Amino acid sequence: MVTNGRSLMLNRRQFSAGLGAILLSPSFAVAAAAEGVVDMAGRQVSLIKPAERIVLLDARDIVSMAVLHPDPARVVIGWAGADTLDSDLLRRHYETRPDGSGEIAVVGGQTATTVSLERILALKPDLVVTTAYMEPELGDGVLTRRLEAAGIPVVFSNTASNEQTTEADRDPFAAMARTMRMWGQILGKSDRAETFVGFAHEHLNEVRQRLGATSPTKAYLEVQSTYDDCCWAAGDRIWGDLLALAGGHNLSAVDAPWFAKVALEQLIAEAPEIYIASGGAFGRGIRPAIGPGLDPDEGGEGLRRLTERTGFETLPAVQDGRVHGVWTGLLTIAPFNILFVECAAKWLHPDLFADLEPTDTLNALNEQFLAKPLPGPCWLSLAA
Repeated sequence: MVTNGRSLMLNRRQFSAGLGAILLSPSFAVAAAAEGVVDMAGRQVSLIKPAERIVLLDARDIVSMAVLHPDPARVVIGWAGADTLDSDLLRRHYETRPDGSGEIAVVGGQTATTVSLERILALKPDLVVTTAYMEPELGDGVLTRRLEAAGIPVVFSNTASNEQTTEADRDPFAAMARTMRMWGQILGKSDRAETFVGFAHEHLNEVRQRLGATSPTKAYLEVQSTYDDCCWAAGDRIWGDLLALAGGHNLSAVDAPWFAKVALEQLIAEAPEIYIASGGAFGRGIRPAIGPGLDPDEGGEGLRRLTERTGFETLPAVQDGRVHGVWTGLLTIAPFNILFVECAAKWLHPDLFADLEPTDTLNALNEQFLAKPLPGPCWLSLAA
């Protein structure tokens, strides 16, 4: 998403960049550390030792690293697309290197065309981590070939594309587990990676057990919530998969995997019982300011403005006061997906999850894994 005047412009490639970390990928078998790692593209990549000078072509990967490493900025020397974090606070948390050398060097923006090979080479990394969005050829592209020719290994942390999704790509938590195990090998933190995977799945299993055979609740999950536009609905995969894990049912009119522009008349006809908007630090003047360190009153006012768009007063979700908002990072940064699932489950099925407190899970995540705690507000509800 980019700012252009008063509106956010959404297109397929920009949206795929915004989904980065939660996108699903082919399965892989974990290789022995002595043999290097098998990345998310299924490529065997040899690493002589835990990497100490890493360049990230998707800055959100630093959060996965932060779950395992006490100070990932110690080993990340360059990154691209830092604004995809959708949180100024999160960027500030990680952008300063502890060795006194200043901020992590910027080697590009959100798109592949902005990445500078020269800047990467000048940093002398011992590993570059990329994604299918930044290198669609998955190892056969010019960037990977030139880096490897210079003796710099390249691994893929994400391989989904907007053109290709399979039934094997329908489990976000399985993909998260594979990604975290890969990072565990890269950083020499495999035991800690297993601990985190167990933590996330324990919480997910609790949600699944409570839901049992409960019928899903129809929800409108909005991937781009802006005050002067409507209606960008989550696709039936990716964000839709996370919604389904929480006991939600996506709009029936949506058959696209990533997102779909739904006519207002169709949204009204579908009559969703729950409305979940998305917000963040980026474009705060035209979308809800919901995210780490932001003012919850400002975020709540943003949610209210969304409900004042034409036709929204007719939605059961708005009439019943079941309007909620989440920071996009809960959906696009895989280690935080469990927070979205718990929040959404509580909103979708309040009787089943009356005693569930996602804040407790956030506190546990902060205390057990993140050296720099993630503050709120990462989600909000509009008072009835």
